[in-house]
Amino acid sequence: MLFNKIENTIKVLTVDTISNERKDTLQPLIDFIQKKINDHHEIRINFICTHNSRRSHLSQVWAQTMAYYFNIQNVFCYSGGTETTALFPMVAETLQNSGFKVKTISGGNNPIYSIKYADNEHPIIGFSKKLDDDFNPKSGFAAIMTCDSANEACPFVPGAEKRIPITFEDPKAFDSTAQQAKKYNERSLQIATELFYVFSQINS
Repeated sequence: MLFNKIENTIKVLTVDTISNERKDTLQPLIDFIQKKINDHHEIRINFICTHNSRRSHLSQVWAQTMAYYFNIQNVFCYSGGTETTALFPMVAETLQNSGFKVKTISGGNNPIYSIKYADNEHPIIGFSKKLDDDFNPKSGFAAIMTCDSANEACPFVPGAEKRIPITFEDPKAFDSTAQQAKKYNERSLQIATELFYVFSQINS
């Protein structure tokens, strides 16, 4: 079972907020997942951003959660960057506020987090890494480009079966402002809503 607070967060998401143009952007990911299911293959999705610090992690966590919510089996979500930095602490806080149980496993310049969405499921391990890190798949995955700079910097992602740009605005623009928490939450909920839509379209 999903944690109650996450379930309540999901219940108030409204896909009506997604434009038809945006649905067209999301369609290739829906098609990728559906084809894998039809072919009885595992589904591997790697969300890629420049620093693997904000949008790619929010996408990875929400995608894994939505797969569980819709009971779609054999979905494995990852994230990576074109360079390594650190998972931004506000991302962990935002996820915690949505009901995820977030624990810091190790500190340092690039802390490692355990992010849980359900009691009996493996936690998602969150930390900044390059897209080709050993933690990530080497072939047969969809590379989802979550930011414009990574999309431009990575015209080719080694091992990716499909490369799909689904970019989001960076909440980093609001760091150290009074609006920071609000804007991170807005971006998290936008990502959650769009991934809810993606997985709601899947026939399993």
